[in-house]
Amino acid sequence: MTAQVGGAAERRIGGNAAVATEVAKPQTFDGTPLKVSGFVAACKLYIRMRLRESSVEEQIQWVLSYIQRGSADIWKENVMEELETGEIEFESAGEFLAEIRKEFGGGYEELVKVAELKKIEQDRRTMEEFMQDFKRVARGSGYKGRLLIREFKQGINGSIRRKLMEAENQPGSIEQWFKRATALDCNWRESRREEERLKEKKENSRILAPRSNHQEVPGQILP
Repeated sequence: MTAQVGGAAERRIGGNAAVATEVAKPQTFDGTPLKVSGFVAACKLYIRMRLRESSVEEQIQWVLSYIQRGSADIWKENVMEELETGEIEFESAGEFLAEIRKEFGGGYEELVKVAELKKIEQDRRTMEEFMQDFKRVARGSGYKGRLLIREFKQGINGSIRRKLMEAENQPGSIEQWFKRATALDCNWRESRREEERLKEKKENSRILAPRSNHQEVPGQILP
């Protein structure tokens, strides 16, 4: 029944397959904690791109059709029964996917995210690149406020961290840290580029400078 409903939701927009954007379907989910984030993200994208016109019930049934084997199979059966009897109800597929993340991600996913957050470093990347990666890792870690700021400070390059911490008015929120760290990083990189341009200009000037054809002879008295 689940597979039939899931298939019906897909066929609802099947007539536009020739012009629809190709979107990968999620891999089957067996309840493994490390796989829950990828499964949820894949489901969200597919629903947004291909099942937007389907009802919430059809979207949820479609998601359930990809939950198979392992501990997830028992959970799916329980959920299907509760949905049929009206014991539980979801206002959107997003709410249902959040329940899946909560059920199977649990504290384990947070521990993995926190461990990754403590190891992430800017290194040679631009602040914008590091910031996007930091946000990705921070999502799902449970860290907020001062804890998140502390990990961000530890991850950025030392010269930028010192400038921000020595500033008269230090950033308060994590968004302020993002904004001011990005500005400092951009200024530093622009300064480096300007130094390289001046160095290159000076080197070119030295190479292109005309040389005198007169050669001095030891002991010769110049006129």
